[in-house]
Amino acid sequence: MTTLTPSAAPARPTAGTGRAAGTASRPGAVRRGWTEHGLVFVAPFLLVYGLFLVWPLISGLGMSVTSENITGTGGEYVGLDNYAEALADPQMWSSLWNTVWFTVLSTVPLVAAGLVLALLAHQLRVVQWLWRISWFAPFLLPSGVVCLLFSQMIFPPDFGLADQLLTAVGLDPGIGWLSDERYAMLSIVLTTVWWTVGFNFLLYLAALQAVPQHLYEAAELDGAGAWQRLRLITLPLLRRTTGLVLVLQVLASLKIFDQVYLMTGGGPDDSTRPILQYVYQQGFTGYRIGYASAVSYIFFALVLTVSLVQPWLARRKEEAGK
Repeated sequence: MTTLTPSAAPARPTAGTGRAAGTASRPGAVRRGWTEHGLVFVAPFLLVYGLFLVWPLISGLGMSVTSENITGTGGEYVGLDNYAEALADPQMWSSLWNTVWFTVLSTVPLVAAGLVLALLAHQLRVVQWLWRISWFAPFLLPSGVVCLLFSQMIFPPDFGLADQLLTAVGLDPGIGWLSDERYAMLSIVLTTVWWTVGFNFLLYLAALQAVPQHLYEAAELDGAGAWQRLRLITLPLLRRTTGLVLVLQVLASLKIFDQVYLMTGGGPDDSTRPILQYVYQQGFTGYRIGYASAVSYIFFALVLTVSLVQPWLARRKEEAGK
């Protein structure tokens, strides 16, 4: 007869042993925790993000309530005086209106042209790659090249391409495209549309390629024409892409600076000067860093409001349409 004896329970480590083991494994545990949560991989990005975005954001907010000068003098706390002065400054409001007006004029053709070009490129079957790269290539050009091209070849009076086209159709070519207040903003809008429409075109083209082909085949079997397929299938399925393109385009147009600064310098008579150029002039020409910071934060509040309200309105419209 075999006698079963209970096995001995494992000995518990002493307090000193536990502390020693915990101390020995703590660095490894910390390293594993960082690796498991991805902190090691995102730490370089967080460092650069905080150094070049978060810190300037906080620093600029602090300067906006001081009389900071670019020469290093001043810096006294003035409270909200800079903001009050900016809100009462007619030049600030004029520059802000120019920015909003440019956004209104450029957003509609950029979104519509991007959609039309994407539809054409999606339907073409001959050298399709050539059409795609041709319509997207201008977006890859630097702003200086584009502005020099239009100011020296397209819009010069008398011998520019724009005046040559007017002469060819029997119209008066004597138009100051960049020197007349009536046409200067329109010229900048045309330049921007030609230059940046490729980005919207690429987004729409990617969305079109994701539309299931069987939907078109079923609609065609039911007798739907090309216009009906576009109106009832393509455009509804592109609604989210259109919302994204619209938000990105409005935000990009509100931040206009390069084209105006290089082509007209804000003229004639400040009729094309955007708010960012006004901030630049106040900060680096007028040496008023504190006041320029206050104006930039007023503009930042506008951009933030647009970026939050526009998707909310689009979402409400989409929910109401269901």
